[in-house]
Amino acid sequence: MQIYTVFMTMNFSNFGQQFVAPTGISQLMDDLGDALKSETPVNLLGGGNPARIDKVNEVFLQSFKQMSIGDLDSSATDVMGNYSNPQGDSKFITALVDFFNRHYDWNLSSANIALTNGSQNAFFYLFNLFGGEFGEAQNTHNKSILLPLAPEYIGYSDVHIDGQHFVAIKPNIEEVCHEGESGFFKYRVDFEALENLPELAQGKIGAICCSRPTNPTGNVLTDNEMAHLSKIAKQHDIPLIIDNAYGAPFPNIIYPDVNLNWDDNTVLCFSLSKIGLPGVRTGIVIANPQVIHAISSMNAVVNLAPTRFGGAIARPLLENDQLKQLSDEVIQPFYAQKAKRAIELLKHEMGNTPMLIHKPEGAIFLWLWFKDLPISTTELYERLKAKSTLIVPSEYFFPGLDINDYPHAHECIRMSIAANDETLQKGIAVIGEVVRDLYAGGK
Repeated sequence: MQIYTVFMTMNFSNFGQQFVAPTGISQLMDDLGDALKSETPVNLLGGGNPARIDKVNEVFLQSFKQMSIGDLDSSATDVMGNYSNPQGDSKFITALVDFFNRHYDWNLSSANIALTNGSQNAFFYLFNLFGGEFGEAQNTHNKSILLPLAPEYIGYSDVHIDGQHFVAIKPNIEEVCHEGESGFFKYRVDFEALENLPELAQGKIGAICCSRPTNPTGNVLTDNEMAHLSKIAKQHDIPLIIDNAYGAPFPNIIYPDVNLNWDDNTVLCFSLSKIGLPGVRTGIVIANPQVIHAISSMNAVVNLAPTRFGGAIARPLLENDQLKQLSDEVIQPFYAQKAKRAIELLKHEMGNTPMLIHKPEGAIFLWLWFKDLPISTTELYERLKAKSTLIVPSEYFFPGLDINDYPHAHECIRMSIAANDETLQKGIAVIGEVVRDLYAGGK
C-alpha cells in the first residue's frame, strides 16, 4: 500500500514568521552544516567555528577526565543529572568572580554574573530587554539598540521579538599600513555623527552595543573610543554592552595593547566558544545585579536553567589560571600566525586587484574590501559556493543601515582564518581566481 504524506500550510504568528524567514545567520549555519556533511570537499572559510588546536584540546580533555572521576558534588554525573538555578552553576560563577577580581580588581560578587546557553542567547535577552516597545512612563513607545561602528556581527540582526530595532553609524575609513606594508584599512567610530544622532537626543536609544574585537572585521576599538562610548552611554542613562567573545582575558585573540574595563553601567559578554568549546554553549554576562536578575528570570522561562557542562570543564582552568595561560601563550599566537599566512596568500593570489584588507587586530576572520567590485558580494558568494568555497558576504553585516545607497556595504567579504592550512590555501586560490576574473571583465 502506498502512503501519501500531506503537508499542511501552517499559519505562524508574526513572532514565528520572523524566525522562519530567511536570515543571514540561518544561511551561515545551514551552509556550515551542509559543508560538514558534504561528500565533496568544501573550502570552509565562512563559518565562525574556532580552529581545533591540539594543545588546547588536550587540556579540555584532561579536565573532562578529572570531572569524570571527581567527587560526587563535581562529577560528570552530577553536572549532567542536575539543573543549576536559573542564574547558572554557582561553582562556576564563584570561580569567575574570583578570576576577574584577581586579574582586574573589579570587586564583583556572584550577583554580578549570569550564565546563558551561549552568547547568542545572551544577546537575544539583552536586545529585547533594552530595545523594543516601552511604556508611556518611559517617554517613548520604541527604543533601538545603537551600533556605533558598522559593520557588526551578523547574529545581531534578527534577535528582536518585535522586528528590527537597530540604529547604526557608518564608519570613518582610513587607509593604513600594517607591519610596514600598504594595502590595509581601518574603521574608526564617527563620533561627530554619533553625538548628533537624533534618536539619542529623543530618548529613542535603549543601549549602545559594540563587539571588541569586532566580528566581522577584526577591528579593535581603542581605549579612547571605548571611554568616549562609555561617557555617551552614561550621559543618556543607557547601558554600554560589549561583546567580548574574542577578547581578553579569554580567548584573548586581540593584538593591540588595550585595557578591559567594567563598571555598573557596562554589560560585558564573554563566551567559551572561541577558546575551543563552541558545542557546550556557554555564555557569561557581567553586569549590575538588576540586569543579572532579569537575565536569570528569562533563563527560567526560556531554558529553565543554563547548561552546566562547559562551566564544569572550564572551572578548574580558571581557578589555576591555566585558561588565561592557554589564551596568552597558545590561542593568541596561533591565530596571529594564521592571519599572517592568510595575508601572504591573499597578496599573492589577488595580484593587482584593488583589494584592501582590514588591519588584523583580533578575532578569527579577515575582512576584505574589493573596491568597485563589478557585482555584489552576495553574487560573489554564490559564485564561490559553486566552486565549493564558502565565505560570508558583507550585505548581512550592516543592521540598522539602509545599504541601498551605500556601495561599500556591497563590496566586502568576511573570510575565516580558522581552517587548516590546506583549506586556507585552496580557498584563497579560488577567491583569487574568481575576483581576478571579475575585475578583468569576466561574466
